[in-house]
Amino acid sequence: PAEEVFGAFRDSFSEDMKLVGFARAIERAFQQLEKDGLLENLDHQLEDGSQMTILVYPSTRSEKVHQVNVNKVRIAEVTGSLASSVVQGIEDLPISKLQSAYVSALVNQWLEGRTLPVTLTFDKARTEDEYQKAVDRVGEARLTYQPGDRLAEGGKPLTDQDLELLRHEYKFQTEQAGWGKMVSCSLAFFGLYLSLCILCGSYIYFHEPRILNDFRRLTTILSLAVITGSLMYVASRDSWRLELVPIVLFAMAITIAYHRELGLLLAAAVSLVYAVSQGVVLAEWLILIAAIASSALILGRIRSRTKLIYVGLGTGFVVFLTTLGVGSLVGQMFGASDVSIFAPVESLEMITQFSFASGLLQGALWFAGCGVLAGFLMTGLLPVVEWLFDVQTDISLLELGDAAHPLLQELSRRAPGTYNHSMNVASIGEAAADAIGANSLLVRVGAYFHDIGKMLKPGYFVENQKSDASLHEALFPSMSSLVIIAHVKDGKDLADYYNLPQSIIDFIEQHHGTTLVEFFYSEQTKRKEDDPESVARDEANFRYPGPKPQSREAGIMMLADAVESASRSLDDPTPARIENLVHEIASHRLKDEQFDDCGLTLQELKAIEHSLFESLAAVFHSRIKYPGQEQTA
Repeated sequence: PAEEVFGAFRDSFSEDMKLVGFARAIERAFQQLEKDGLLENLDHQLEDGSQMTILVYPSTRSEKVHQVNVNKVRIAEVTGSLASSVVQGIEDLPISKLQSAYVSALVNQWLEGRTLPVTLTFDKARTEDEYQKAVDRVGEARLTYQPGDRLAEGGKPLTDQDLELLRHEYKFQTEQAGWGKMVSCSLAFFGLYLSLCILCGSYIYFHEPRILNDFRRLTTILSLAVITGSLMYVASRDSWRLELVPIVLFAMAITIAYHRELGLLLAAAVSLVYAVSQGVVLAEWLILIAAIASSALILGRIRSRTKLIYVGLGTGFVVFLTTLGVGSLVGQMFGASDVSIFAPVESLEMITQFSFASGLLQGALWFAGCGVLAGFLMTGLLPVVEWLFDVQTDISLLELGDAAHPLLQELSRRAPGTYNHSMNVASIGEAAADAIGANSLLVRVGAYFHDIGKMLKPGYFVENQKSDASLHEALFPSMSSLVIIAHVKDGKDLADYYNLPQSIIDFIEQHHGTTLVEFFYSEQTKRKEDDPESVARDEANFRYPGPKPQSREAGIMMLADAVESASRSLDDPTPARIENLVHEIASHRLKDEQFDDCGLTLQELKAIEHSLFESLAAVFHSRIKYPGQEQTA
């Protein structure tokens, strides 16, 4: 019965010494737990420290840090051993076995109804501090190599450690070179870089002088070249090997902004500077050249963003084949060291048979992927390229040439005659541009906007006059010429207001060049026949301010605009008269030196004449009269 058990327990500890012994037994059982502490589960991961032992920091400075096994402080494992320790201490007391059994049972019952408290917590900050101290205590490991020692095993792939060792050896060898060697190498580098600068500068001087005449264009190209070289250096780490991406982007950007030849030249120059400065072997440079050439040659006209993706795929295919071919010839593998597409081989037999082939294929796929990546990146960077170089791709021009553009809508409403004239000029100008390989889409869109300045005073231009009476009859010839010439400035102001690109503004400013407003100049001459010197002085006031056409497209626009307007005055526009009119206007503009700055050759000018003649002859072709028309005519 419980009363007897309680009585026995009370009688067992009726003496003070027995009670003190019981207290000491309990204290001994808990003493080690108080020192080591208790926890439920470890709070740190395997990479943060051991899962078997931990360091226990006491709450008081008098005690020392000590190491304990985790299984001796985990509550789930300690609970059972604690009960055994208490029972063992009770059995050692000077009491009867019956009393000892009763007391042990009561203590076990008390322990089972209670949960031991958690007294240990993970100190992450102190752990990191101790980890850093341990790292600092580790001395620098040095390996010594004697002259003649082998730094890397031949016939085996180089590891990152091998590459790092070889680079250190090369750096040390370079530092030990004498002054004569350093001077000769410096002169060689200087000569190479100087020759590249002369080559690129000469090409730009003779073929793209507008770059040298425009400080913004020049600094943009130079800055982009420096940035590309820097990105190639950063991306050429052995674990990445992405240097092909920035150079392909650079080649595509220059090709978009100018043309293929300049893109190929500048990108090849940048890649050569990178290859020489970084010690890149000829085989890798050939891969870079293949990527540059393929991206620039495939690019062409960009009428959709998917074209850039196709360029990337084409570049990747060419680079893939080039890498395989070059690697097979020189017996070298390429690609990133941290990327493994195929499973590593293990046996020596497999290494000798398949290691080189799989490594070469992996490198070819990696470089091909870089070419494809460059194409995808350019789809997003295209607006940036257009903004940097102030150029328009076919995508932008197609968007700009939409008939719903506010300026074109306003032009058709205010000056329908001028709008119709602009559409006709766009049609014949586009065909002429195609005839000589110029940018026909740019000519077409430029023609849409070239006369927008006329909408401010539409009644002063003959195509918009609805009666035989002219507003110029009430004006002096000099004043009429000012009104006519002003449409160029008005058009530029409208273009600026509507944020038209500079390439379109160039058509507005240059489509008349510095030509003479001949009709009103002739009227002024008739009025001052008695003062020829005064007429000569007035000629400058009757000329457009210019500038003269600065591009082939602007030269085509000038001729198309002039012949379309003049053809309207022909009473009987037969093919022979149209051909003679086109030739006279072209010859007159040529003698007036209007084509001096646009780069058109005489052969191209002849092809433009022929194209304009055919287009106008198609517009004014004769028709068979239907019955009854002759009587009503």
